[in-house]
Amino acid sequence: MKKTLALLLIALIAMTSVFANGASETSAAAGTTATSGVATTGDGLMVGMVTDSGTIDDRSFNQGTWEGVNRAAQELGLTATYLRPNGTTTGDYTTAIYDLYDQGYRFIACPGYLFEDAIKEVQASGDCDDLMLVIFDSNLGENCGPNTVSVSWKEQESGFLAGVATAVDIVEGSVGFVGGIEIPAVQKFNWGFQQGVAYANANYGTAIEMDPNNFVYSGSFADLALGGQLATAMYDSGVDVIFAAAGGTGVGVINEAKSRRLAGQDVWAVGVDVDQYSVGDMGNGESCILTSAMKYIDKAAYDLVYAAYNGTFPGGTNMLLGADTEDLGIPTENPNLSDATMEIVAQVEQMIINGEISVQDNAEGLIP
Repeated sequence: MKKTLALLLIALIAMTSVFANGASETSAAAGTTATSGVATTGDGLMVGMVTDSGTIDDRSFNQGTWEGVNRAAQELGLTATYLRPNGTTTGDYTTAIYDLYDQGYRFIACPGYLFEDAIKEVQASGDCDDLMLVIFDSNLGENCGPNTVSVSWKEQESGFLAGVATAVDIVEGSVGFVGGIEIPAVQKFNWGFQQGVAYANANYGTAIEMDPNNFVYSGSFADLALGGQLATAMYDSGVDVIFAAAGGTGVGVINEAKSRRLAGQDVWAVGVDVDQYSVGDMGNGESCILTSAMKYIDKAAYDLVYAAYNGTFPGGTNMLLGADTEDLGIPTENPNLSDATMEIVAQVEQMIINGEISVQDNAEGLIP
């Protein structure tokens, strides 16, 4: 499932893509040279990343992006670094981008929808015409500058697959959702998950309840304690599985699921963005993660670094990745899902690819 970035990117770059895993920070250094309006490529390229409100080790979106950037940099022998802004305002993000640029970085990845205004501001300034910018989880549309790539996913499709897997595997019970900030990517995960559960109820004989009160947005991607509190309330009310799409806040949900499983309760969490099986490691060779709704962030970041290095960076492009481009799904291996469940999920995924199932990217038709 993790083979290509997108058909458009394939047409623009010819290279072998390797799924990114592991990360180690290399030291930042200035000294690259660039001509205004012409981005530095090849061995002179320095690649950077600005984190969002989470941390580089959030085991989610920030970490996935950094792993892709850093893996490519290591393979190509490039200098790479990341920078965490002082805050979460547009000004903070813009300052961080300029700081990296001033140090000589000519490729900067920005993981998240919240960078949109900062990206637009940097583009409009005209001060960084040789800077290759990447924003994930955003479709800039006509606002995508000639040296910027915006990448978005059909999160509703991976959410749908995770919902089907959850329902088919537990058969009966109740599920909930804890999101971070209520932005499009998080909403689509939620909507897709609910559609997937409903599809399983209608087609595979499952009986899963979805109480609207158990589908909430925390308003944060970095509040571990809040995630734990929300999970505690849901599990206490009888919820069996919580889909956590909330970055560091979601780790709080996972930690609560972990504690309860260690205490003998049959509850689960569903991870997001990356395979979060290891995040739910209970120290006994088992995990509280039933499955994860993934989008291959690290792969996208990895491929775009290579494109920048090769001089084939597809600036001015809005990429939309989905099941049909093999850029999302659930983990192909997970001890907590049965072989029968995995077979059903594979069939459902193929139906999405074939257009037999259309997963909506909005709230229409969901629980009232």
